[in-house]
Amino acid sequence: MRMNKRALGEYGAVKVQADVASSDRVGLIKMMFDALIDTLVMAEAQIQRNDINGKWESISRASRIVLGLQASLDHENGGELASNLDELYAYVSRRLIHANANNDPAIIAELRGLMGEIREAWATIQPPVDASISRMAA
Repeated sequence: MRMNKRALGEYGAVKVQADVASSDRVGLIKMMFDALIDTLVMAEAQIQRNDINGKWESISRASRIVLGLQASLDHENGGELASNLDELYAYVSRRLIHANANNDPAIIAELRGLMGEIREAWATIQPPVDASISRMAA
């Protein structure tokens, strides 16, 4: 069983690397949100099962993803939206710390809902069509 988990994890890492290599900036942000939401789902279940080590790992991973999202903000061109997202990500980081310290699945559920809404907004954004592809199609 342990070997299967490891093999599955390695397959997942290869798939993520392949997806990243072929993604644009919008696609990468979407992937980060997908990973964040998946990680929050795991953390919530781990808290409910009293899996302290698993919860800690999941919340740590979620925190790293949130920091990555925060670091990807373009404050120069993003204006008020970038500022608002920065504040939201700081809030999420604080709440993750609180959820971890208090083993509170309700906080994780709250964050999953918030990040799900933001992910849905990103889902509506279509990446720009590469000019070379457009010329080939013409």
